[in-house]
Amino acid sequence: MTWAIPCPQQPSLPIVGSKDRFPVRRIYCVGQNYAAHAREMGSNPDQEPPFFFSKPADALVADGATIPYPPGTENLHHEAELVVAIGNGGASIPRETALDHVWGYAVGNDLTRRDLQAAAKKIGRPWDMSKGFDNSAPCAPLHPASSTGHLTSGAINLTVNGETRQSSNLSDLIWSVADVIAYLSTLVELMPGDLIFTGTPEGVGPLVPGDVCVVEIEGLGKLTTRIGK
Repeated sequence: MTWAIPCPQQPSLPIVGSKDRFPVRRIYCVGQNYAAHAREMGSNPDQEPPFFFSKPADALVADGATIPYPPGTENLHHEAELVVAIGNGGASIPRETALDHVWGYAVGNDLTRRDLQAAAKKIGRPWDMSKGFDNSAPCAPLHPASSTGHLTSGAINLTVNGETRQSSNLSDLIWSVADVIAYLSTLVELMPGDLIFTGTPEGVGPLVPGDVCVVEIEGLGKLTTRIGK
């Protein structure tokens, strides 16, 4: 087969302790999956089922990268998140076996153009340009679940220039990793190479040029992202 244009590079993530890389197919994100964050965004976590949005796989950014401040916004926000990598696909996956589909875990940051998101919400338009822009998915190297076990608790924190902005625990997820996989797999068939950003705790806030943003999850290490001009 020949291509009419150069074939795009396959997005991928490094793997801790390995020279291999994990190819990424799709990135799914869970909205408002911590109760306090749902409330700070004006929602009721006791009444709403999980909902999802997507980012393109080539929005991934490596740990330690400096990214340009994105165009079209004056209110870029950080969102610390646990990332789940799918190793075995499936549809309508039972909750009881959902964790068997997990390949590994990583630290992520769901960067958001908050002003664009607010404007889209106000008039009922899609969130795509507020969530799926270039460099919007910083993600640290993957840790195989075979080495970490399945994460049901552990501190998740985010600092900006050394100041704590977000601090919570994975046990505070409204919908657990197993719940998320089971529910999402009723809407789409999950495939090997899919990533799921599982939601952010309360304390989301702005980033400006020159900021150094560090997300840390207990047992998974840190993700550092610098905001350029």
